[in-house]
Amino acid sequence: MPKRNPGARLEWREDRSLWEIIWYERGQRKRKSTGTDDRREAALRLSEHLAALPAGPQRPRDPSERSIAEVLTAYAEGRGSDVADAERLAYALKALVPFWGELQVGDVTETLCKAYKNQRGKADETVRRELTVLRAAINFDFDHGRLTRPVPVWLPSPGEHKDRWLTRREAAALIRAARAEPRSRRHLPLFILLGLYTAARKEAILSLRWSQVDLERGLIDLNPPGRGRTDKGRPIIPIPKRLSTFLRHAQKHTSISHVVTFHGKPVQDIKRAFAAACRSAALEDVTPHTLRHTAATWMAQAGVPMLVVSRFLGHTDSRTTERVYAHHSPDYLASAREALDRRR
Repeated sequence: MPKRNPGARLEWREDRSLWEIIWYERGQRKRKSTGTDDRREAALRLSEHLAALPAGPQRPRDPSERSIAEVLTAYAEGRGSDVADAERLAYALKALVPFWGELQVGDVTETLCKAYKNQRGKADETVRRELTVLRAAINFDFDHGRLTRPVPVWLPSPGEHKDRWLTRREAAALIRAARAEPRSRRHLPLFILLGLYTAARKEAILSLRWSQVDLERGLIDLNPPGRGRTDKGRPIIPIPKRLSTFLRHAQKHTSISHVVTFHGKPVQDIKRAFAAACRSAALEDVTPHTLRHTAATWMAQAGVPMLVVSRFLGHTDSRTTERVYAHHSPDYLASAREALDRRR
């Protein structure tokens, strides 16, 4: 029986004090230096090596025959441009590869997942997000016929949802603080308004182009051309009148395709400027995602049906919306109250 090909892996070379990439081709052992003695860097070199391999027809392989580095690379290449948050995916892959990269898919167990959690030393929410990427990558491999079977991935229990949203007064204070900051007074207020009036995620706002904004029809398509529809949907939504006024003003004062710009260039990230505005406005525990949560909360408080709120948020399942926002609705459990109040 021919020897099982375990795929490419890392191996420490004592005489040169560095890591090498080892793999087999037609039964012949191959090696390539990573040029580093740092295991994290070596794991990244392994991932790059796998990404550079020529594509070709593949038979489904047993999980013990396919490396996790191969699986993560295939997932990044196949879904990287489609996921709702490509930046977050990149961070997750960077965290996963050093620990998992040289292991096989068949090595994944609950014990090993818990060992990863302990080694990371991060919050359960962070580890859960990273292991969710590993699970998605394995399922993606199975769905595309590269694995004979999927392998379960243990996840830490989800934490309680943060119910932090802005009052109208807090939102006004945040916008005033953003306008008072010389470096960000042009792009940050627009970003905040887009967040509050569209309930879009940060990445959707920063990547938004004027070609997606139809001011005449009053619509914004949050899903750019060429991006596949994902579980974290980007819907087509109506533009509220107040936001329309700000968008028309911004369009007159820009010459590039992106909506949110800084010195004639697209804004890559908003974290620092947003955090500074929150400090100035004396707001705690507020992030760019709070704007999306605020928009949905305001809609629920105004009595907008959960199904409509769900569509506005781009949720594929309205139960997700109900679980997070139903308690803000004035009609929440109204039928139960009426039943209790009813006289026999």
